Amino acid sequence: MAKKVRDYPKLAGDILEAVGGEENIIKVSRCATRLRLVLKRSRPQAKEQVTSLPGVITVVENNGQFQVVIGQHVGEVYEAFASLVNMDTSNDDQSEKQGTIINRVIATMSAVFAPFIYILAAAGILQGTLILINLLFSGFEATGTYEVLSFISWAPFTFLPIFIAMTAAKHFKVNTYIAVACSAALVSPTWTAMADQIASGETISFLGIALSETVYTSSVLPPLFLVWILSYLEKFLNKNMNEVVRPLFVPFICMIVMVPLTILLIGPLSTLGANGIANGYNFLAENAPALAGAIIGSLWQVLVIFGVHWGVTPMVLANFDQYGRDSFQAYQTIAVIAQVGAVLGVVLKAKSQETKKVGVSAGVTGIFGITEPAIYGVNLRFKKPFIFGCIAGAVGAITASFFTPYYFAYAGLPGPLTIVNGIDSAFPMSIWGIVIGSLIAIVLPVVLIQIFGFGEDTAKQAGSQGLVEEQGQPGETAAAANDAKVNEEIVDAPFSGNVIPLSEVPDEVFSSGAMGKGVAIQPTENKLYAPFDGTVVMIAPTKHAIGLRSETGIELLVHIGIDTVKLDGSPFNLHVEDGAVFKKGEILVEFDEEAIIGHGLETITPVIVTNAGAYEEVIIEDLKQSIFNQKLMTVVK
Repeated sequence: MAKKVRDYPKLAGDILEAVGGEENIIKVSRCATRLRLVLKRSRPQAKEQVTSLPGVITVVENNGQFQVVIGQHVGEVYEAFASLVNMDTSNDDQSEKQGTIINRVIATMSAVFAPFIYILAAAGILQGTLILINLLFSGFEATGTYEVLSFISWAPFTFLPIFIAMTAAKHFKVNTYIAVACSAALVSPTWTAMADQIASGETISFLGIALSETVYTSSVLPPLFLVWILSYLEKFLNKNMNEVVRPLFVPFICMIVMVPLTILLIGPLSTLGANGIANGYNFLAENAPALAGAIIGSLWQVLVIFGVHWGVTPMVLANFDQYGRDSFQAYQTIAVIAQVGAVLGVVLKAKSQETKKVGVSAGVTGIFGITEPAIYGVNLRFKKPFIFGCIAGAVGAITASFFTPYYFAYAGLPGPLTIVNGIDSAFPMSIWGIVIGSLIAIVLPVVLIQIFGFGEDTAKQAGSQGLVEEQGQPGETAAAANDAKVNEEIVDAPFSGNVIPLSEVPDEVFSSGAMGKGVAIQPTENKLYAPFDGTVVMIAPTKHAIGLRSETGIELLVHIGIDTVKLDGSPFNLHVEDGAVFKKGEILVEFDEEAIIGHGLETITPVIVTNAGAYEEVIIEDLKQSIFNQKLMTVVK
């Protein structure tokens, strides 16, 4: 069997091709799990094409963005994608003008926080670990080991403005070093000491204007607004200053303008705004905790689906900065765990080994607070699990609300591993509320799924096997036989030719099985026939591949030749268009076999069931030669 590889440059290239090439890209960014593209024009078949690529979990089109959900390897794909397009000369001005203000704010938050969210998550886990160790060993807090580990865990938060300066500079197209220099001044120990003096009653002024006592360690909005305004100042200076003095005087002017402007105006106002939003949420959480829990527990993962969850980060960090605690992340954790519970319920209920395997993989990532694989790979796919997860999140969070739950250390990725962040001696019931709420969140969806099933997969299998397997009544053999026939669908050979195992196809993506299960055919004729009754759901722009869906839901990809995308469609003549309904045996595509071979390319054609995971088994016929309309595969539900 061919070795599986993670060819990120190839995946990036395939995504770029599917969305229309570099000329169709306005802007590229990423978050913790998604490659986010802003396109000049939407291509109807792009979503289907990209979703079918190996390594892609799903595609979400929202807020004017084409969001490719990849998971933990999004960083590698983003870097590969960025190398294929001209990031510096892409039309950013156009992209900034698109969409509503809210959409642009959310996109900015995502671009700024996503690259270092795992750093904050790691620091949060370290803080939680120290909490546990202190509980087990009362004298540990007085040791030098604790002090070293403690300042390591707090360092990313203390110098958070510098992290923000780096990512915001990239987002707003600012000189990174100027942005870092300005933000570093905000967290300077000298300014912190001056702010302490002001807080104690001393007056310190700059150019006759009294300074406020605002400090900027762990702050979010002040450095973000600083870099945003800096982008306009730097652009103005670069445009109007002589190039001989520009390298020295642009950073000089930027620093002496932006740092005082921030500590005089930008910082106090933006901090006031963040604290105001946090106080508004806190008012709700303190006066109607059950309502706050219900809203966050039920809707948090909905925000994740639409990619707008980054918008709460400034509020959460403001709570930690002001009060040293935050209840939002306590409820957020329960919402995350509820989706993990929903996946667990599917794993326990499913009969398909493929579904179980996907569920286990998605559940493991959920343990680390990353729920996109669970949501897109399992819960939304079957719909019911996602709904049950939202219900369980609400019930768990409402229950926890009666115990006044808080997090006392920031969790970059709230989830099962960060529950310990709710431990504090001043609020002894907090951790109990989070634990009880989390137990409800993980158990309730499991119970609901066992009772009501989890959607299409369960319904189909129960419909065909319920009488025989669950009731075990005698005399049901005829009914069982009929059900067995209903639960098997034949896929005919789309043309005559030599049958080749998929593992021997000279293309790693197909031979690895990453695209799905199937077989390959070396055609001996130049017509591709419909292998079943169904609908055309995808046609490659270069006409070399076609996606079909049977009336019962089988999704089949027929990829004519290897690397034939290079031929730009010239050897292919389509008889159908995207969305066309066809009958078995109709001619779908004609192709010039000699032209393909004449370009030095293979005509070996993979025929793949791309949604094989939704079925119990795909049985390949033991054939050396295929004949048009002969049974090629049997798909078992």
